[in-house]
Amino acid sequence: MMIRRMLFIITLIAFVSTSCFAAQRRTPVVDAVSKAREAVVNIRTEKLVQRRNSRFFGFGDSIFEQYFRDLLPAQSYKTQSLGSGVIIDAEGHILTNAHVVDKASKIFIALSDDQPELEAQLIGKDNRIDLAILKIVEAGDYPFLPLGRSDDLLLGETIIAIGNPLGLGHSITTGIISSLQRRIQIDQQHSAVFIQSDALINPGNSGGPLININGELIGINTAMATQAQGIGFAIPINTAKRVLSDLINHGRVRPGFMGLLVGAVSPTYVKSHGTGGVLIEEIQAGSPAQKAGLLEADVILKIDGVAVAFPEQYFSLRQTYTPGDRLKISLLRGAKRLTKIVELESLPLGYELSYTRRVFGFDLYQRRDGVYINKVIAGSVADKVGLQRGDQIIKVDNVRVANLTEYKQVIEYRLGRRPLTFTVVRGNVGYRVELP
Repeated sequence: MMIRRMLFIITLIAFVSTSCFAAQRRTPVVDAVSKAREAVVNIRTEKLVQRRNSRFFGFGDSIFEQYFRDLLPAQSYKTQSLGSGVIIDAEGHILTNAHVVDKASKIFIALSDDQPELEAQLIGKDNRIDLAILKIVEAGDYPFLPLGRSDDLLLGETIIAIGNPLGLGHSITTGIISSLQRRIQIDQQHSAVFIQSDALINPGNSGGPLININGELIGINTAMATQAQGIGFAIPINTAKRVLSDLINHGRVRPGFMGLLVGAVSPTYVKSHGTGGVLIEEIQAGSPAQKAGLLEADVILKIDGVAVAFPEQYFSLRQTYTPGDRLKISLLRGAKRLTKIVELESLPLGYELSYTRRVFGFDLYQRRDGVYINKVIAGSVADKVGLQRGDQIIKVDNVRVANLTEYKQVIEYRLGRRPLTFTVVRGNVGYRVELP
């Protein structure tokens, strides 16, 4: 009897010890991952690429290429790329990076490492913000991760990145938030604000979720080329929340119309006021900006609490807002600080072309082979730089425009932004002009 009692006690002690050790191992990170991991998907894309071997060696993107590249023999081949995404509703909508699915002819997702792939379709994307929405083709009730918020994050708080690094399947990395608003220059015209952490973000992690210790979605991981090691970046989830409706319902992000032309404040202004800002140079009559009471010569200091020290910051932030959004504008009028609420509107029909005429001074028309200048207004900016009737515009800020639709799409994201660089062809000569 005594032996049985001793065995029972030993067994009980072993069981309790094991349970205690298991409880100690179940950290907040483990709990957060358990909440989120079923909503994380691996993404595989197929792309059909056509490549023409140029015979115009040494000329790069030359006028020869512009006119004769279609005559060169083409070779077609398939390529594959890998990435991550996160399901954000039970219907199977997936949030990921735009570059993960860029130019994809087919998209496949896997809910876990051991499940078969499902086909997904692209619903909408925006390359400037680097966000895309996919939808799983097969109907179902899918596990999802609700959108959290990124406006209450704390420096130093623990974060977790989940993704498909290097195509190896679901992997977890942890770290802390190093910066809440790290501005990164994407290219010559664009910069963006990211959450910076020390969680490792490898190729394949792009598009996966960044979550906090409560398992809440706070960002979308973005793999970026950087010289530094141990630095990860994520698009704040509040940025995604502002554009989700447009991506799902319109397939793209419609820029909200404000009706401003802005410029940089002078170095003297910065020195005397101790801060930068964006100078309002012109307000269009009847625009949302005028209705809200903004005036020319006002200096915009913040939009929704985010500082805008120079025009590039203003444009990068504004492009994440859509029609109907209400912006809280903090500004300086003389020595007085004011706050105005501007409700963005949809861009008026044909506004891109009327804007081109009003700001730069030329009209456009479309031919079968591209976009051409129909008229140059005497004394305008276009006239002063030498543009002429019959010139063909093939690029704006290095973005190709093959027709008026593409031209308008490029301009609508650059309203109020100056200077713009136009690549023009006249006869057999191509050149670039900068319009201030």
